[in-house]
Amino acid sequence: MATTTPSRGRRRAPSRMTRAAGKAAALQKPRVILALLLLLALTSVMLLDGYLRSEVGGDERVRSDAGSNKVPDSVIDGGPILSFRNGEAQSRSVPDKTIALTFDDGPNPTWTPQILKILQENDVPGTFFLVGSMVSRYPSIVNDLVDQGNEVGIHTFTHVDLSYQSDTRIQREMAQTQLALAGAAGITTTLFRAPYSSKTDAIDNYSWPVYKRLGAEGYTSVFVDTDSDDWKRPGVSKIIKWATPSKNKGASVLFHDAGGERSQTVNALGTYIKKMKAKGYTFTTISGATQLADAENADSRQPGTGEAPGGRQGEGLGRQGQGAQGGNALQAAHRTATGTTLYEGKALVAAVAVAEWTVPGLATGLAVVGVAVMGRFGMMLILARRHYRRRNRRRFSWGEPVTRPVSVIVPAYNEKECIANTLKSLAQSTHPIEIIVVDDGSTDGTKEIAEALGMPNVRVIRQENAGKPAALNNGVRHASHDIVVMMDGDTVFEADTVRQLVQPFADPGIGAVAGNAKVGNRDTVIGAWQHIEYVMGFNLDRRMYDLLRCMPTIPGAIGAFRREAVLAVGGMGEDTLAEDTDITIALHREGWRVVYQEHAKAWTEAPGSLKQLWSQRYRWSYGTMQALWKHRKSLTDRGPSGRFGRVGMPLVVIFQIVTPVFAPLIDVFTVYSMIFIDFEASLLAWLAVLGVQLVCAAYAFRLDREKYRYLLMMPLQQLAYRQMMYLVLIHSCVTALTGGRLRWQKLKRTGEVGTPAGVG
Repeated sequence: MATTTPSRGRRRAPSRMTRAAGKAAALQKPRVILALLLLLALTSVMLLDGYLRSEVGGDERVRSDAGSNKVPDSVIDGGPILSFRNGEAQSRSVPDKTIALTFDDGPNPTWTPQILKILQENDVPGTFFLVGSMVSRYPSIVNDLVDQGNEVGIHTFTHVDLSYQSDTRIQREMAQTQLALAGAAGITTTLFRAPYSSKTDAIDNYSWPVYKRLGAEGYTSVFVDTDSDDWKRPGVSKIIKWATPSKNKGASVLFHDAGGERSQTVNALGTYIKKMKAKGYTFTTISGATQLADAENADSRQPGTGEAPGGRQGEGLGRQGQGAQGGNALQAAHRTATGTTLYEGKALVAAVAVAEWTVPGLATGLAVVGVAVMGRFGMMLILARRHYRRRNRRRFSWGEPVTRPVSVIVPAYNEKECIANTLKSLAQSTHPIEIIVVDDGSTDGTKEIAEALGMPNVRVIRQENAGKPAALNNGVRHASHDIVVMMDGDTVFEADTVRQLVQPFADPGIGAVAGNAKVGNRDTVIGAWQHIEYVMGFNLDRRMYDLLRCMPTIPGAIGAFRREAVLAVGGMGEDTLAEDTDITIALHREGWRVVYQEHAKAWTEAPGSLKQLWSQRYRWSYGTMQALWKHRKSLTDRGPSGRFGRVGMPLVVIFQIVTPVFAPLIDVFTVYSMIFIDFEASLLAWLAVLGVQLVCAAYAFRLDREKYRYLLMMPLQQLAYRQMMYLVLIHSCVTALTGGRLRWQKLKRTGEVGTPAGVG
């Protein structure tokens, strides 16, 4: 029997969603690119943060016991201030009764401010050799340090032994530190101290070329005469003793304001300064010491040349060298940063600030997400077991058996490959049914195929193409019975499916029933992945939601409804792309109970290609967001509506939207940790999570009596398929946030899901 729903006029005007479809389609590619760019930006932030903490590109090698026969004796035996003039090395010593306090490895937010306070209280300047990564992280400390009248030098960007590094890496270490100084304090500097260096007699054949190269670029390398060895934390008295020059000699004295616990340094410094002043010592910076040394040695002075003390410092620094800052002799090594250097420096500091806030925030958020996910797994296992035991007890019954006829609605649009198998499977039903095929304007002969089968209990209704929700509503209006079963045109039922599906309606409080959708074409890799997802993700979830009485979705492939309940909520909504989620939430809000019937099985044809899979899941994700937004008022409602809003909706938002959105970052963190931090520990953590998922999946397969062999695909699913699903969800979120719209997307069918028999 065939019925045609007449159209009004010659041609119906397109709906608002249809009119927006063309524009939306054109916007999808940019949105995909935007989603990928967001992930790339977060990855870049993580790499920057790792670089600052020496997790990325870190090199902990330190050279020792190398020969020094290529280093001039005048350098090895010379003073701690080494510069180059016309390629010739020049050494200077700190004059007698003079101390140049130097501090390495800072700035540190705990110790550097305390040291600055002591210096200020004692009216003593210091020279701080700063690590560029720390400068970019704590720019305000550097700015205060310079404003107080102290001098700064470069201690590389990541505190690496430069004798092991390439020329490119050396240049990068210096340039990046200069940029950090420019961004933090508006200056650059010509002073340099190599990490792990000490006195000049430690210069070897590998480090000497580095000093010569940097000297040619205008840098003055600074060593030490007296080392406090405060990093050993030997006690305050020993730090003071070891830092005291012998025989009233001048000295470049080394302390540390970072790199470890520095309370002993802080406690010793004030006492040390007072002791040295009592002995008649004066304190200056490295530039101040250089000028004093030049004054004592008239042969080293170059009056009228305009050169900085110690040779042509600043030559070779290019745009970095713009003259000593403010004319302060104690900061003669400073140059005012201008132009590109200044702006690039500020950009670096700003980027680091973003990374400093973003990465810890993400780490905290991901820890919360991880705990939530593991908690969800535990809750699913507990509730799924309880659900299974409750529904499979010998004495369990929904009530009096439901034996009255029901209506089965099959919406179909260009389903020529599948419609015959679908109707033939329904013909085997052990429950009395009428079948209503609603042909939604098919152009491939779907209607004719359905009619040609000559099945007496089949009605074919023809309508203009209006979408699946409209087709379902049309079917509900034409249904003869009070219970309607809805299925997809590519789905086949087992003989007992309808009977099992409608039994819960013996309970008058139940308004809808979700069936057990199975992947029929599971013999391909993509099909097997979806099979695992259906069994573990969908059906295990539905057991949990059933017990919590907040089932969010009745699958379009198999669901049953009271006709009066569907009509009472206005039918299937046409304003979302997830009409199944929309109608399920609407029924909850009206006080109907929605349950899961595991024994009612339907076999559906899942997408057979990645492109089709992306299209389907993109629509599902976006439609779910639409439905949740549509019913957002349930969060503040009372009664059944409020119960779903405060229980079901948060669960769906957290575990179907928020958690998957952050999940790619967990994987990025894992890969990052494997490459840059601890491969073994990170791998073990990943395997542990995979093990938990395998346990959940195995239990889900046991409950559904599925074969375990498909679980062999799960590790690969976690590496490939899951990432794709996450990107789909991110794509959907971007579309929702940018106000995009999607049209209904028809998937290509093969008709390979015939009868469920033999599916293993």
